This record gives sequence, structure tokens and C-alpha cells, in this order.
Amino acid sequence: MREIKNKLAALRNEYNGEFLDAKTVFPDPLKQFEKWMSEALFKELPDPNAMILATASKNGQPSIRTVLLKDYGEKGFVFFTNYNSQKGKEIEENPKASVLFFWPKSMRQLKIEGVLEKVDPAESEEYFKTRPFGNQVAAWVSQQSSEIAGKDLLEEKYKALEEKYKGKEIPYPEFWGGYRLIPKAYEFWQGQANRLHDRIRYDLECEECKWKIKRLAP
Repeated sequence: MREIKNKLAALRNEYNGEFLDAKTVFPDPLKQFEKWMSEALFKELPDPNAMILATASKNGQPSIRTVLLKDYGEKGFVFFTNYNSQKGKEIEENPKASVLFFWPKSMRQLKIEGVLEKVDPAESEEYFKTRPFGNQVAAWVSQQSSEIAGKDLLEEKYKALEEKYKGKEIPYPEFWGGYRLIPKAYEFWQGQANRLHDRIRYDLECEECKWKIKRLAP
């Protein structure tokens, strides 16, 4: 244990990312997001659409997990999941949430805060039909977040449904679908030397429905 602790304490990573200035970022945070995401895709960074989703129960207990961004636009950022999962139940109790993109090779991270809402069922069904066959079967098999006796039960159920729907269209499960995070704030973080990182935050001012941009201390 002592050796592990010593190694953890000694870990260092020097940053020397591109300069990020409140005066030169896009006035619209969605445009700034598109710039960073397009660069992540161009550089072929691993899992560029992976985002850590933070939710909390009605009594304030936070919970985090990684989900995948599948759509975005003026209305917000969309991911798909089982509505009966732990995250689904927490969102039902408390729709406030935040997501975090982390691109270590670019020395960047992006936090988006807002409120979650379910996407239209037709939109969820349309996306479900684009998923690989195996993923569609798995959506029916897994009662996400529920306790199970063993993985073999999942595999047996998967094989049974795989055989049942072989060569057929798999029906859309109504307990599965998308959530959209409607942004209220963005924070763009760019790693810099000597831990003097750049942090540019956008806050939506509801009175004028405009984004206020400011620099935060690292």
C-alpha cells in the first residue's frame, strides 16, 4: 500500500496546451464546443464523444457514470439509456445534471451544466433502429442497474432473443430512450504550464437570454 501511495503522490503531468482567451472564443458556446469536438475527431482521440454524466437523487446523493453523446444542437446534448436504470430514476427525481468531456491528449476538458428532459419517443425509436442488431437485443435483455444472480442468465436470455428475432425487426422498447441536457452553463478548460490553466465559463443570463463569458482562476 505504501508503494502505491508514494507513486500516486509522485505522479506529475506537465501541460502546455493552446492558449484559451475569453476575448477570442466564440460568443456562442455551442460553436466553441463544435470547434473542440471537430478537433478531437480530426485527431482521432479515443472515445471523443464519451462524457461523464453526474446526477443526484432527491436526497442529494451524487452519482456518476460514462455515457456517449449521440446528438447535439441548439436544444441540447443527447444520450440514450434505459429509463429504469439508476440514472433514469435519479433524473426522474432531480433533473439537474452535468456532463464532462475529457480529452487528455489535447489537455482539454469541457463541463456542461443544465437540466435533463426525455427526447420525443419517435426520436428515440428512430435512433434505436440505427443501432447494431446485438445492441438492440442487449437493450431488451438488461434490466439495467437491477441485481442479477449471474452473467450466465443474461447470456441465456440474450441467445434466446437473438434466435427469436433472427432475420426480423426488433421492436422498440419503450423503457429505453434518449435524454437531452439543456445547457445553462459551459466551462472550457485548457491545460497550461505551471498549473495556470485556462478556464473560460459561459453562463446563460435568462433576462436577456444571452451568454455571459468570464475567465475563472485555475
